[in-house]
Amino acid sequence: MQSLDDRPHVGIGLVGSGFMGRCQANAFASVAGLFDVPVVPVKSVIADATPQLAMKAARDLGFERFTEDWHDLVEDDSIGIVAITAPNVLHEPIALAAIAAGKTVYCEKPLSTTADSARVMAEAAEAAGVVTSVAFGFIHNPLIRFARHLIRDGEIGEVTGFRGRHAENYMASPDAPHSFRTDPAGGGALADIGSHILCLARFLVGPVSEVMGEQRTIFPTRPIAAGSADRAPVDVDDMTSALLRFDTGATGSIEANWAATGRTLDLSFEITGTHGAIHFSQERMNELHLYRAAGPASGFTKIESGPEHPPYGQFCPAPGHQLGFNDLKVIEVAELLTAHSGGPSRAPDFREALNVQLTVDAISVSSRNKSWVAVGN
Repeated sequence: MQSLDDRPHVGIGLVGSGFMGRCQANAFASVAGLFDVPVVPVKSVIADATPQLAMKAARDLGFERFTEDWHDLVEDDSIGIVAITAPNVLHEPIALAAIAAGKTVYCEKPLSTTADSARVMAEAAEAAGVVTSVAFGFIHNPLIRFARHLIRDGEIGEVTGFRGRHAENYMASPDAPHSFRTDPAGGGALADIGSHILCLARFLVGPVSEVMGEQRTIFPTRPIAAGSADRAPVDVDDMTSALLRFDTGATGSIEANWAATGRTLDLSFEITGTHGAIHFSQERMNELHLYRAAGPASGFTKIESGPEHPPYGQFCPAPGHQLGFNDLKVIEVAELLTAHSGGPSRAPDFREALNVQLTVDAISVSSRNKSWVAVGN
């Protein structure tokens, strides 16, 4: 292994310092000490909405410089990777500018606010030949990859059904205020968290060909700001359910619900096959449950994450010590740095994120039309 000083460095420009911005900053700070990455990230520039926010973020998150104008960050010659954690409506302009500048682009999900916008971004990246990565971080869980391995090796036979759910409670109160998440231009539970379960469905089972969706707004108004007595209408979904038909012939369903009382992160699925089944919940992210029809009659067997499920061993040599959410971000960033350096990456790129967005859009159209809708390509 080379020493850190012998490896080349790459400047990171981070747009946004909220929840995901902090997670990404932590991952960039940690990755080179845990993985033998081909390049070492340097936290060069951070951009936020005001000079005060940007200065505080630079100090708190360890960036060398700061700016309130993301254009300056994108145009900075020291930046090799532009990481976007800004509100969804800003993903397209920032990404297109970074692509035009020849930068690698690392974007939070969903890729954009509509499939048309996501297509523009994917096609621009492919035409420019730049590396892209979209932060569907849950697929980097070693047990999710192990589940895919089990499915591909035929351990549960032919997949016949998929039942998935992403449920959280951060909008469960009618007094949770409006934000970019409730902006009709690109918000709603399906786009915000449903994209995660759809990405997992595609990763594990395959492309979705047709959908039948039902979207519901549970709270018709919300405060315009935290603590405000003024309320405005809600024009996005709080909850979406959909039936799915996969290219493989399997069928299934998903639910996206950000008003699920009592649930903090129920990203879960059950996959049924002709010879067995697999169950997983992010609430117990270090456990995978496997049922083999030919095995003992005791039901599902619990498999605990350990060094035999790479890259768990990069974090801990002993089983049972558990990985966490931020560890998945570190794995995601390791994949990003490998791809940036010309190596292979298993992370979703802009094209895959477009396919997820096409599925999201088809579900929304289906809900309005009350009919099955084919997923575009």
